[in-house]
Amino acid sequence: MSKFKKEAQQLLEYVGGKENIQAVTHCVTRMRFVLVDPSKANVDAIEDLPSAKGTFTQSGQFQVIIGNEVQEFYNDFVDVSGIEGVSKEALKSDAKSQQTPIQKLMSDLGEIFAPLIPALITGGLILGFRNIIDSVYMFENGTKTLVEMNQFWAGLDSFLWLIGEAIFHFLPVGITWSITKKMGTTQILGIILGITLVSPQLLNAYAVAGATEIPVWDFGFTQIEMIGYQAQVLPAILAGFALVYIEKFFRKITPAVVSMIVVPFCSLVLAVLVAHTILGPIGWTIGGWISDIVWAGLNSNVKWLFAAIFGFVYAPLVITGLHHMTNAIDSQLVASFGGTNLWPMIALSNIAQGSAVLAMSVLQKKNEKAQQIAIPAMISCYLGVTEPAIFGVNLRYGFPFLCGMIGSSVAAMISVGFGVTATNIGVGGIPGILSIFPQFWLMFIVAMAAAIVISFALTYVVGLKKLSATDRFGKPVQSAKAPAFVLPMEGKVMPLSEVEDRVFSKGLMGEGFAVELSNGTIRAPFDGEVIMTFPTKHAIGLRRNDGVEVLIHIGMDTVELNGEGFRMDVAQGDRVSAGDVLVEVDLDTVRKAGKSVVSPVVFTSGGHVALNKQGKVRPGDFVIEYTAA
Repeated sequence: MSKFKKEAQQLLEYVGGKENIQAVTHCVTRMRFVLVDPSKANVDAIEDLPSAKGTFTQSGQFQVIIGNEVQEFYNDFVDVSGIEGVSKEALKSDAKSQQTPIQKLMSDLGEIFAPLIPALITGGLILGFRNIIDSVYMFENGTKTLVEMNQFWAGLDSFLWLIGEAIFHFLPVGITWSITKKMGTTQILGIILGITLVSPQLLNAYAVAGATEIPVWDFGFTQIEMIGYQAQVLPAILAGFALVYIEKFFRKITPAVVSMIVVPFCSLVLAVLVAHTILGPIGWTIGGWISDIVWAGLNSNVKWLFAAIFGFVYAPLVITGLHHMTNAIDSQLVASFGGTNLWPMIALSNIAQGSAVLAMSVLQKKNEKAQQIAIPAMISCYLGVTEPAIFGVNLRYGFPFLCGMIGSSVAAMISVGFGVTATNIGVGGIPGILSIFPQFWLMFIVAMAAAIVISFALTYVVGLKKLSATDRFGKPVQSAKAPAFVLPMEGKVMPLSEVEDRVFSKGLMGEGFAVELSNGTIRAPFDGEVIMTFPTKHAIGLRRNDGVEVLIHIGMDTVELNGEGFRMDVAQGDRVSAGDVLVEVDLDTVRKAGKSVVSPVVFTSGGHVALNKQGKVRPGDFVIEYTAA
């Protein structure tokens, strides 16, 4: 017989039997019930159970505190009650009901690019390297590239493009897959939808600007242009979400007996049709408007103002993929005037975003995990490919992206104000100076210096205020007074007795303290092992090398969010070192759901905790004295 089967059977009886349970789940410390009639629960009998440490009702849930063995208790309860799965669906529904559709959409958007970052970094390095060997004229008096001088480099350049094209030209495939994966619909349909956006049957997106004739699908009564969306982000996002909601609609209305046939067929065909008739053209129309504005701005009496605006907004255009439309403007300027003063601003924007990443690398010089992303992203950015820097670093933190935009804006004003002109489209980074007419090199260097210094300085100054100590240093230096425990999070420290949840405030799980979070990064307080995680990612259990066990519970009642806004970076059984990232939580998501960000840290293995410091603290601060039991 399982360890808790007898008590689980008693608990089932004491809560009023199976017919009185509407839903049941568990978190890291307690069983959670939604009872049909709460008055039928025999509280005194439940609290007399050997495994029960107390009961209370909160947010419509009747909760029974079990402790660290709640998972095993829950499994035995499922065996005797036969209601597994009810609570998970109910909990998921509750979590969704607390968010507006717009809030949920924005939360989902934030996670779309996370699985794509490794590919973007790889592609960025490849394209940056290719830019140098096949686009920089450095031999025979500046008339030939390395590729033109040597067959080995020519072959390598061609081979690497196989990977670069797969990553960037076919990026819509990754985006539509990521959306369907995130939204819980059929992933293979997302992949196929992405392929239909970049199929070789279509006119390549890069060839649209110079095409004399666009092929069409002719249906007799109407025609649809056969345009591809290589490297286009916005049309792919719109198409991906269209597929998600079309599939959900058909799943809802289609009888199960024909669902396998009707749902995928109707969903995919309609999504592809909508993508090529409505969403794709919208993207191109927006791109056309942008091209017209650029052309007019470069030929106006207030070109300095246009430069400031264009320099500021170019990086956001990269996010949408619409920046490729500027190639047509550059080509027209070269044809009309023998050069382009638009392209230098694009190169300066890349340099500015790379400089923001450089500042983040300096700020996080002791954070090894951050450096693994920042350094290659910075290199590829300085070589002309910004996606790894933008998606991998700058957008993740927000302020580096804005600081880079400001630096780009100032640099663009300098460039356009002094008439800096390029011979043609070139390497969009520091090597881009080789594509500038020699008489403008000095002013382009001045503009580059402005992009580098302003973006770096702004990011560094803002980062000193916004980044937590562990964001900057990765693994905080442990205090000499507390060599075995560092504060795992940043915020306002308070006694455990002030926590609103009675399980913690009454010390039912053990002594400890709590932190009202001001930063969503949760780190390991010591070297040890992850002994417990939870599907909803709101709590984690750790065991120090000497056997001391700690529970970190992120927020109050955050189990009801069902993982929304949480990212678990470790798994049960992993070894961790003090300062390693355990969990990332979006505090705005937690607050918008009406949940507290007060987070208890409890020594579940026993012992005495004395709080040395209250109020605002940073990771690594000496806040407690712990005496083992």
